[in-house]
Amino acid sequence: MISIVGLSGFWILALLSLHGADVGETKESSLNEPDVPFPPAYPTVNNLAAVCLLGQGRPRYLSSFFPNSGVSHFRRRGNSINRMESWFSLCCRGQEDQILCCTQQAWKQALSQFCTEESSTMTVAYVCCADTGEARWTCFNSELPNPNYDPTPGYTAPPVPEEAGFTFDANAC
Repeated sequence: MISIVGLSGFWILALLSLHGADVGETKESSLNEPDVPFPPAYPTVNNLAAVCLLGQGRPRYLSSFFPNSGVSHFRRRGNSINRMESWFSLCCRGQEDQILCCTQQAWKQALSQFCTEESSTMTVAYVCCADTGEARWTCFNSELPNPNYDPTPGYTAPPVPEEAGFTFDANAC
């Protein structure tokens, strides 16, 4: 004879298994997806100190961070963040009166390159990439996971080579 406690334990396990199973639904924060907080915030006077001084405390996304397949959109986000952090580092070593303008240009150039990469795939591009001009930048600067560029406690970024391709235009400031 089966006890009522044993049977209810079985059903609890069965329901928990079904709840955690992949049954074709897309989950926004699935445990199988890499954690790549995106998009990064637009640099402002309010977050510039953190952009420049706390960069080594924010994650970098090396290729070893990602599974071998199935997450190319997260990989492109991670590459964009790595590129942006590299360019921020260059800006923060520049002339003090141009640092904010430089980081803002780096943000836009990195996200423009991200959108170019997104549009070159066979998948649906990131939603903000469909916009142009100021609408694109407004979209990217909404629903931010880390608007203040806070560091991750206990994290130190690994050495990552500087990314080429950034052009700062001091005349645009």
